[in-house]
Amino acid sequence: MSWTLYGRALHSRFLLGTAGYPSPDVMRQALHASGAQVVTVGLKRTLAAAGDNGFVAAIRDTLRELGGHLLPNTAGCRTAREAVTLAHMARELYGTTWIKLEVVGDEYTLQPDPWELVHAAEALVKDGFDVFPYCTDDLVTCRRLLDVGCELLMPWGAPIGSGQGLINPFALRTLRERLPGVPLIVDAGIGAPSHAAQAMELGLDGVLLNSAVAQAGDPVPMATAFGLAIQAGRLGFEAGVMAKQDMAVASTPVGGRPVLIP
Repeated sequence: MSWTLYGRALHSRFLLGTAGYPSPDVMRQALHASGAQVVTVGLKRTLAAAGDNGFVAAIRDTLRELGGHLLPNTAGCRTAREAVTLAHMARELYGTTWIKLEVVGDEYTLQPDPWELVHAAEALVKDGFDVFPYCTDDLVTCRRLLDVGCELLMPWGAPIGSGQGLINPFALRTLRERLPGVPLIVDAGIGAPSHAAQAMELGLDGVLLNSAVAQAGDPVPMATAFGLAIQAGRLGFEAGVMAKQDMAVASTPVGGRPVLIP
C-alpha cells in the first residue's frame, strides 16, 4: 500500500489533524493508534494562543516515532495574499516546504474560493512550496491547480466538520477517471469509518480528517477504526469491487444440468 507524496514514500494513506482533542495525551495516543504518517497543524491557531505550550513539540516527537511528516495548514485564511504570507511563516517556523493550502470563500459552508486558491497555489509553487490544495470536487478547478504546479489534490467530501460523508460520489469518481495518476486525497466532511472506506473504494488515494476522530466519544479506538477502514477500502479497490447488477444473479451456476456437490 505504499505511495509517494512530493517524493516522500509513505506506507499509510491516513492523514490526521490535531485540533479539538480532549487533551494532548489523547491526541498523542490517537496519532499512534491511527498509524498516520502525515499530521496537520494550524499555524493561525498556534499564533492565536500566543505560543503552543509544547503542542507542536509533542506532535514532532510522535511523528519521529511514527516516521511521519508535519503538514502545516493555512486554515482561517480568506485571501491568496493572507495564505501566502502564512505559508512563508509556517516554512520558517516548522522547517518544511509542505503546506496544506486553505483559502475559504464562504463563511457558512467554509467552501474553498477557487480563484484565490489557484492564485495562492501558483505563487507558492513558484516560491518552492509543495502545495496540498484543499479544494472542491470541481474538475475544472482541479485542473487549474495542476496547471500551476500542484502535484496532488485534496477535494472535499462534504463541508468541513459536517460529518456528512461523500455528498457527491459521482464528482469524486469523475475526478479519479479524468485525472489518472494524480494523487487524490479526500479532505473534509468524513464522519464515520464507512465514509473513509467508500472514498478508498472509489479509487482515491488517501483520506484526511480531524473532527471525526477528535470529537468521537473515544478518539483512540476511533483512530484505529479509521486506519483499518482506509486499509480495507484500498484493498477492496485494488482487488476489484464486483460490478452492480439491476437484477439478481445466482451465485451457484444453473445450466439445466445437475451439479454434484461433494
